[in-house]
Amino acid sequence: MARTTIPVYDICTIDKNGHERDLMIERFGGYLDKHYQALHHAHRHSFYHLVLFTKGSGTHTIDFVKFDVAPYQVYFMAPGQVHSWDFKGETDGYIIHFSADFFRPFLLNPSYLEQFSFFNGISSQCVRQLTPEIRPEIIRLSEALLTTVNKDLIRVRLLEMFMMVENNGNRHDHDNLPNHTSTLLKSFQQLINQYYRTMRLPKEYAELLYITPNHLNALCRELLGKTAGDVIRERVLLEAKRLLTNAGMNILEIAYELNFKDNSYFTRFFKNYEGITPEEFRKKFINQ
Repeated sequence: MARTTIPVYDICTIDKNGHERDLMIERFGGYLDKHYQALHHAHRHSFYHLVLFTKGSGTHTIDFVKFDVAPYQVYFMAPGQVHSWDFKGETDGYIIHFSADFFRPFLLNPSYLEQFSFFNGISSQCVRQLTPEIRPEIIRLSEALLTTVNKDLIRVRLLEMFMMVENNGNRHDHDNLPNHTSTLLKSFQQLINQYYRTMRLPKEYAELLYITPNHLNALCRELLGKTAGDVIRERVLLEAKRLLTNAGMNILEIAYELNFKDNSYFTRFFKNYEGITPEEFRKKFINQ
């Protein structure tokens, strides 16, 4: 029987023999042996999730976008993202799970992880190819994490890894912009993640950012090649797709969850940008 809903895993669900609720670090080959079937079906996590590949090939689909897997890729995923794997041949590397609260006792800034572009929930920025220069150091850190017991030391090593990857040679063009411009774009994306259910107009976000709507629109066109309104609508559409994979919610409930005034308005919005109705998308996902 086809899966009609996406399971949501927490760390305890995955590591049933473990004793930690907020952390799991393993070699990926052994992890894959234990969870092969689950990984190949679409699923979500309630925690942050990263995988470093050292061997293997295949594909990885994150929020309905498919990527080709290759050695020395790192996949970073934030809680709530939908993903699935399709591996070919022998696969190995490292896998790390940590809860959203794992760094909170350690860092004064509760939003510290949001500064890393690969944790912003945008699929295209979740995948990083390590350059040869930093591969040995990332592997060294990964090996050290497998045997580290002290949680504060684990946090330090993870943050060191995140900073190295963020500053790796395959960063996006807008990462090299002046600090103010880069911060403004990140702040806009973070505000959308926080308010996309209730705020749909660029001018509302511009007010929160203390800039004009024209300035915000020009920023998005220059850096992302799309309007500020497009960026907002894409986030709403992504969440609609995620919710449509949950068979426990009907179309009306999803429309209500996303703050559409009625079912027909939601259906028109979805079909206008996706080319098919919400119900057609759901059936297509289930069949796949």
